[in-house]
Amino acid sequence: MEDKILNFNVGVLGHVDSGKTSLAKALSTVASTACFDKNPQSRERGITIDLGFSSFVVDIPEHLSASGCSKLQYTLVDCPGHASLIRTIIGGAQIIDAMMLVVDITKGMQTQTAECLVIGEILCDHLLVVLNKLDLIPPEKQKANIEKMTKKILLTLQHTKFSNAKVIPVAAKPGGPESPIVDPIGVVDLIEAMKAFSYIPKRNSDGPFLYAVDHCFSIRGQGTIMTGTVLQGSVAVNDNVEIPSLKVVKKVKSMQMFRLPVEKASQGDRVGVCVTQFDPKQLERGLVGAPGLIQTAFAVVAKVSKISYYKLPIESKAKFHVTLGHETVMAKVTFFGTEENLVDNDRFIYDHTYKHQQELIDLKKVDSNESDYIPVCQFALLEFERVAQILPNSILIGSKLDMDVHTNMCRLAFQGKVVEVYTEKNYHEVQLEKIKVYKNKSKEGVVERLVNDSEVIVKNLLKKDTNVQLFMGLKVKLSTGEDGIIDGTFGLSGKLKVRVPSGLLDTTKALLQKAPGKRKGKAAQDSQPSDSENVVLIKVTLNFKKFVFSNDKKFIQT
Repeated sequence: MEDKILNFNVGVLGHVDSGKTSLAKALSTVASTACFDKNPQSRERGITIDLGFSSFVVDIPEHLSASGCSKLQYTLVDCPGHASLIRTIIGGAQIIDAMMLVVDITKGMQTQTAECLVIGEILCDHLLVVLNKLDLIPPEKQKANIEKMTKKILLTLQHTKFSNAKVIPVAAKPGGPESPIVDPIGVVDLIEAMKAFSYIPKRNSDGPFLYAVDHCFSIRGQGTIMTGTVLQGSVAVNDNVEIPSLKVVKKVKSMQMFRLPVEKASQGDRVGVCVTQFDPKQLERGLVGAPGLIQTAFAVVAKVSKISYYKLPIESKAKFHVTLGHETVMAKVTFFGTEENLVDNDRFIYDHTYKHQQELIDLKKVDSNESDYIPVCQFALLEFERVAQILPNSILIGSKLDMDVHTNMCRLAFQGKVVEVYTEKNYHEVQLEKIKVYKNKSKEGVVERLVNDSEVIVKNLLKKDTNVQLFMGLKVKLSTGEDGIIDGTFGLSGKLKVRVPSGLLDTTKALLQKAPGKRKGKAAQDSQPSDSENVVLIKVTLNFKKFVFSNDKKFIQT
């Protein structure tokens, strides 16, 4: 009887040159098509440029026997460690069940290691730390070094969800890449630790099919082969699948899982899919799915939160690299939030009114005594510079990848989940109008003179070229306490007539009668206050709400 295999995807992440690829090779028995070193730059330096995949099979551990499988297959997703290729890591991190963080024991935690940890915390719940390059430490100092580095790493992990992670010391390639073949050190212990921390991943073969492609090539006479991992749902031979980036639907001719033909593949499976011919160069990596599932987006709304390790302010109107699945696009951000707890996490609520935010607030660090506005939920409108192929409710990360690659600062700024997708090019006119995001605005002028008991002329409240019609009927407040209404214009210099329905207070009238009016000749000289007289200016304040995405530019007062 054929062995039933449970597939478990482990992301191997870490700093450049930490030895991830050597570790994956040491663990693996089968190297897949998206091989370790297909890129010339990789071969020169021995560095992985793209997501590499390989696997090895062990007997199923006792605690996983409920799966009904007799074998456990580990698919190792070897993610690049380059600072500049963080987008590739995120593409890999979305398809992993657990994460193995590889740390060079001679260097410890570095900036990129921390960035990998941030991604891991967002996208994964299970972590194993591997201290590699143990062979570079003299045997007599190894024990002390391992204890010191383990203590440091556990201290770093203390405030993360990985505080109980296990740390395993190994030497994946004793003597370095050029050395003769020597048995790796500690790998048997590592495999036992992996078996212990493995679990039965939740797999759902019901939903619509979604597939992350990491490599594509053609075989003459057969068709085009895509290799990748099933993210959700299932696929069978003769099914139709859509490649949205090419806007084509293709038929599945055959499938293989680690060189064995199969009729069906489900969520979590690593599979090669042969479809009717197309140019493989057009799809090196990306998403493929059931027809109509993946959307072409011009913009999205996402529920977001700030990544605490990012030290700079994250301001509205700034541009960030936004990574969703296998896509990284530049996007302009606009932040807004609400102090109410909105229950529906997967859908954007249009009926609610949101407050515009000048910047994204780190809710872990905000002081309730110092801030009069603390949002419970924060959102971002992300307007893409080019269209992106995305899924509803997909996870995203915003980062500043154009910062110096050698910086010692985390470049991952915010994370979130898509709650609304805009697929129309004219979304500004059609869909944004529905989002009620307001800015509080305030303007201040002064009363120039009294007209009668219930009317004054106000100057400096609006600029000369302002469209006054937008402000007609809005309420204002006098510094003497009365409420007024903007009734019309006075002259051509931007002055306004303000009506006070309840009438001006006697004290206000007395103040205004003291103030110099616009009189001519001797009367004007007589009315000028002497130095001993202090003219009290009566201020007029206009508070209103301006809706950011409104096309009609109306102002609202509450």
